Amino acid sequence: MTDDSFIESFESYLQGERMASDHTVEVYLRTLFQFKNWLGESFVTWEQCTSEQMRDWLFELLKLELSKSTIRLRFAALRSFYRFLCKRHGLKDNPLIGVSLPKASQKLPVFLSFPQMLELLELPYQVKLPRNAPSWLPYRDGAMMELFYSGGLRLSELVGLNVSDVSHEGVIVYGKGRKERFLPISPVAFGAIEEYKTRAGIEEGKHALFRSRLGSRLSSRSVQLMFEKYVRHSSIPFKISPHKIRHTFATHMLDAGADLRAVQELLGHVSLSTTQIYTHVTRAKLAEVYYNTHPRA
Repeated sequence: MTDDSFIESFESYLQGERMASDHTVEVYLRTLFQFKNWLGESFVTWEQCTSEQMRDWLFELLKLELSKSTIRLRFAALRSFYRFLCKRHGLKDNPLIGVSLPKASQKLPVFLSFPQMLELLELPYQVKLPRNAPSWLPYRDGAMMELFYSGGLRLSELVGLNVSDVSHEGVIVYGKGRKERFLPISPVAFGAIEEYKTRAGIEEGKHALFRSRLGSRLSSRSVQLMFEKYVRHSSIPFKISPHKIRHTFATHMLDAGADLRAVQELLGHVSLSTTQIYTHVTRAKLAEVYYNTHPRA
């Protein structure tokens, strides 16, 4: 196979077997071409790349002062590619073996306080509608906000919902790798969805739940722009994204005494260690309360 056909085969593997998101596929393939272009004339074939070349590229990325997370993501793409070559195309020597990466710095997730979350949930019904906007628009936005907070959904999971995926018991979502999971939702969230469906005239069936003004499935970018619009009308002092609502959901659940493994299941995390970062948030909150209130702290 040629080097380009290796990449084409890897792309098919990511899409067909790994069920990777379009974003992941794009990032991984872009990384491969970045590395290949960086080598320039030194590149012969993927099979002849060496550990020394990998370390040299790592050093180059460090000199560019890229974040540790960005560097680790680029090498995750290379590692995945070379594991694929070893497993599917008989490559004997993996040049990534023994290449040590900078340790990832663990940032605590940003989340909203309960009053801030309540403020955000009320904004769709308070902000003036744009000219020619349909009257059901605030109810769609309000339903999405409620669902994000009620279930801790990823953005891709929410925009991918069909009407038939939602019942009064909860929602069926398809997470990373198209893994299906069931999420219970609050009566408030279900009521908001039903109100939106009624006002927008959305019938039952296997078609998009959240739609644009033109009737097509709402895009991820449109939802992000919606959040940016509402936060401009709020007192919240930082940018809001669907992922921050996911952080808020997890943190509020743990603050209220939820079991860590239950939150892991709700979030769709494969590893418990991914969910454990939220325990650091709650501990930080406890420490803040302690030092602000204890008379001898």
